Amino acid sequence: MRDVMAAAREIAAEGLEGFTLTAVARKVGVSPPALYRYYDGKKGLIQALYRDLTEELMREVREAVERQDEDDIAAQLYASTKAVLDWSVANREGFNLVFGATYPMIAGSGERIPRLISEELGGMYGRLFGRLWRQGVLTYPADEEIAPELRDQLKTYRDAITPDLPVGVVYLMITCWRQIYGVLTMAVNKHLDFAIDDIEPLFNDMFGGLIRLLGLEPPSQAR
Repeated sequence: MRDVMAAAREIAAEGLEGFTLTAVARKVGVSPPALYRYYDGKKGLIQALYRDLTEELMREVREAVERQDEDDIAAQLYASTKAVLDWSVANREGFNLVFGATYPMIAGSGERIPRLISEELGGMYGRLFGRLWRQGVLTYPADEEIAPELRDQLKTYRDAITPDLPVGVVYLMITCWRQIYGVLTMAVNKHLDFAIDDIEPLFNDMFGGLIRLLGLEPPSQAR
């Protein structure tokens, strides 16, 4: 089925409006009924594509983490975040499908799809933040210090992704992610490419600030 997923990626990169089982089948060289045996129409194929991209990203993230010292959480955070950056830049269409402009259409294709990347990537970060929390490293706001309307949303996210963490720790996670996502988007869409043609120094500077926010010393790459 790798040929099917490769064809699906190519067609989805041009927009989901023309994304059909017939188009994918034609590109692979099989009849549409052959794909209907495996996928529940366009919706089922979109869901399969999203899962395939998410699995590929998370495989690269996990492998990056596993190459680090298991006791060095700062290095694991850096490696995992850099893996997300590298994957996003190398797979711009995939980024748009998983995180970007095409995501809203994909999110509407299945009940679990909107939560899949949050459960996978958010869960991975949640486990690392959980270790820091249990070590007493983190300084985070008390519940009453977070605006009620934000606190309620963070609780919903926490309960779905990392139910054992204090809401203040989840606030730190979201604070970090919104900065990471900004750099990812700049890198993928080349917003400042006329001046910043190498995103890595900016990424390292951003990451160094975030890791200090967590009370850790940045790994050598981010100093």
